[in-house]
Amino acid sequence: MELRVINPADQSCVGTHPYDTEPGIADKLARALETFRTWRRTPLADRIEIVQRGVSVMLERRDRLAREVTEQMGKPLQQALAEVDTLRERAEHMLAIAADVLAPDQLPKPGHERRIEHVPLGVVLDLAAWNYPLIIAVNVVVPALVAGNIVLLKHSAKTPRCGAAFEDAFAGLGPGPLVTNLVLTHDAARRLIATPGVAHVAFTGSVAGGRQVYTQAAERLIDVGLELGGKDPAYVAADADLEVAVAGIVDGACYNAGQSCCGVERVYVHRSRYAEFVERARAQLAAYRLGDPLAPETTMGPLASRSALDLLEAQVSQAVSRGAQLVCGGQRLSDTAGNFFPPTLLTDVANDVDAMQVESFGPLLPVASVGDDEEALRRIDDTSLGLTASIWTGDPDRAERLARAIDAGTVYQNRCDVLDPALPWTGARHSGLGSTLSRYGYYALTRRKAINFRR
Repeated sequence: MELRVINPADQSCVGTHPYDTEPGIADKLARALETFRTWRRTPLADRIEIVQRGVSVMLERRDRLAREVTEQMGKPLQQALAEVDTLRERAEHMLAIAADVLAPDQLPKPGHERRIEHVPLGVVLDLAAWNYPLIIAVNVVVPALVAGNIVLLKHSAKTPRCGAAFEDAFAGLGPGPLVTNLVLTHDAARRLIATPGVAHVAFTGSVAGGRQVYTQAAERLIDVGLELGGKDPAYVAADADLEVAVAGIVDGACYNAGQSCCGVERVYVHRSRYAEFVERARAQLAAYRLGDPLAPETTMGPLASRSALDLLEAQVSQAVSRGAQLVCGGQRLSDTAGNFFPPTLLTDVANDVDAMQVESFGPLLPVASVGDDEEALRRIDDTSLGLTASIWTGDPDRAERLARAIDAGTVYQNRCDVLDPALPWTGARHSGLGSTLSRYGYYALTRRKAINFRR
């Protein structure tokens, strides 16, 4: 069987990739395990230097990598180039902190040698998503390798060339394959998780997919890292700078055509600023230019999945049937073969409709007014997800008070939809388990080993 990769901008086939066979998968796992036995004993300084070389290879191929991302999943080329630059930023930070984070914790005691070592887990299976296909993968690949693990990378069926790019960049740098690309069906991926030899699974995707991965991993008593998305709220308080808030929130809802786990998916605006917010947002949404994602004038590309058009139209229809007002957008572009959906603004949206509760993963901005901070807080936390939330206010005390109350992995003030690699990327509730990035990304990919010697 072959995997056909379809360009979402025009439905053309941009490549075919043979699926790995069961014997081939077993051979790749065996080679990864053999490599691990040597790689784990490689000095940390050498591992850091080797991983840096692999990252440098990817950066040297910046233009090609970006074009491949655009052709596979549709983001505008300038955004794909920015993703390569973000890969650099994240990799450089994780490499810079590695020596300190992975050094043994020394616990002095007369007559004893006591330390806590951070040892690798083994073979890490990284199930990476398509929406940010380079940086989602690098969040795991770099710290996993530096910590002494080996990576099997199964990329999304939409972006398999990104998996191949990681394998190619690290080829020949270690005692064996450091990163192995896999092209797997869902059934084959499930069987691999159940196979002895896989020590950890990192998964980015849907809540339903995360539950399946977690259940399978539990059968073998191995750990997992799950990043499962969000329904991320923004609250515009009465004292907010509307120019800053509207620009940030609209970009947070529409960047990458809204296909971001931490994109803004619902907005609560203080009643005193509501009308002005809506008008400013309408004007900014109208400025987007949809079209060929390789064209420099394009600011929004297609959705990666054809089925996403149906989901967004259904959310809009339901919201309108419950009293919401459709200000702009709301239907797919019918005069194109691509999966294009225009930026969409809904106002006066009830908090229990799908547009406010179910991840949209598209350029949909549902807005509702609130009377005060407490009403905003109640609506913000009326969800099963908790990846990020943003508070738009000039009052640091308000920001601190609300941040303490909001159940989310990250809370922003006057910004949104951004990751700082020095901070852990983590979620609350159904948005996931574990962390990537920061020192905690290393801790997720190692285990503690206690050394207790009496001298």
